[in-house]
Amino acid sequence: MRIEQIYTGCLAQGAYYIESNGEVAIIDPLRETQQYVDKAANEHAKIKYIFETHFHADFVSGHVDLAKKTGAKIIFGPTAKTDYEAYIAKDNEIFQLGNITIKVLHTPGHTLESATYLLIDENGKDHAIFSGDTLFLGDVGRPDLAIKSDLSKEDLAAMLYDSLRNKIMPLADYIIVYPAHGAGSACGKNLSKDTVGVLGEQKKTNYALRADMTKEEFVKEVLNGILPPPQYFAKNAMMNKTGYDTFETVLKKGNIALSAEDFESIANHENALVLDVRTEQEFAKGHIPNSIFIGLNGAFAPWVGALITDLKQPILLITPIGKEKETVTRLSRVGYDNTLGFLDGGFGTWKASGKDVEMLDSISAEAFSKRIKNEDLNVLDVRKDSEYQSTHLKGNNVQHFALDYINDHMNAISKDKTYYIHCAGGYRSAIAASILKARGFNNLIDISGGIDALKKTDAPLTDYVCPTTL
Repeated sequence: MRIEQIYTGCLAQGAYYIESNGEVAIIDPLRETQQYVDKAANEHAKIKYIFETHFHADFVSGHVDLAKKTGAKIIFGPTAKTDYEAYIAKDNEIFQLGNITIKVLHTPGHTLESATYLLIDENGKDHAIFSGDTLFLGDVGRPDLAIKSDLSKEDLAAMLYDSLRNKIMPLADYIIVYPAHGAGSACGKNLSKDTVGVLGEQKKTNYALRADMTKEEFVKEVLNGILPPPQYFAKNAMMNKTGYDTFETVLKKGNIALSAEDFESIANHENALVLDVRTEQEFAKGHIPNSIFIGLNGAFAPWVGALITDLKQPILLITPIGKEKETVTRLSRVGYDNTLGFLDGGFGTWKASGKDVEMLDSISAEAFSKRIKNEDLNVLDVRKDSEYQSTHLKGNNVQHFALDYINDHMNAISKDKTYYIHCAGGYRSAIAASILKARGFNNLIDISGGIDALKKTDAPLTDYVCPTTL
């Protein structure tokens, strides 16, 4: 028996490759599936099952493509309904995989069809659970994503409580826990940085598994502090239910090199969004007018999903040389399948063509700290609410809204004012500045290094409060 976690940091997502006696199961595969096919071929094994823990909301799963390539059967938990062929398992149903078995535990709460898969080894001993978004390390899945007309988030939270108490907690303490996500995912509040754990440890440390916790207490605690889900979540979940274009089709359409002239022509003709995925420093030094920055070096796919509201939006790419295919791939993971090509040679080609170039003004944290002592500056802080509450710049003209909700706050700021914009380190403020610049806010100055750099100066900051106490 072999279990391999295939973890994708950008999505904070874990897919799983399980092999026994020449038969393979894949759990929650990524959109690009050839890696699983190649791995099985190299081991002279056959992919037999594709187990989906639920209809994922934060990425597009590769289950449909993988089934077409391999003939493997897609397995969902009870109550799931799809527009493609899939096997809807019964609670406690057993699937044979080589010398091991996989048992379906229906664990509704995060979603109604959520299933946890219990792996039983060749000796008939419970070995591990693949818990999807039902149980994370340090947390549990948010119960507000599958709300229907006859179900509230409180109803789903109550279901999750029962699932954990009746299906998960009775299992032995030595059971290994393989969750679908780790820290950085928006599917939970306080996920651990660890990606593999042991159930006994979770029973001791995970707030949601406290033995003396009542259902009412659980519902209140699990719902406390949940932010609204990113706008793309429901759209990705629908793609996972109904199907999608093959990854190879999306890659073929998007991985096309364009000259500066063709790039500009397509941008104008198709009303395409120009997405610059270089570093924030490179973007600041020079970029195409009206382009949007979301760098590959950060949480790229989730920020694309949060900020580009139309999955069908035509997109043209400015990438580092050699990163074109990777960028199209990472866009497809969250359902952005309408990439039309990339600028051949990158931004250097645009600059060499003599076409218009814009820059983002920047100021060092040290220079800013001196300036704010003598001037009443307009400051825009785009960190999350908890970060702002923890510590922020003092001043009558300090404004705050999280980057996640920038589209809802355009009327809160003025195009006639100059704003000094910052986040924690510089990545999110560059994203925010690019969006604002594209919408006519031209008087923006990025504070280099953000609040992390400001803390090393004598800039006027509020006293620090630990976020966990807020």
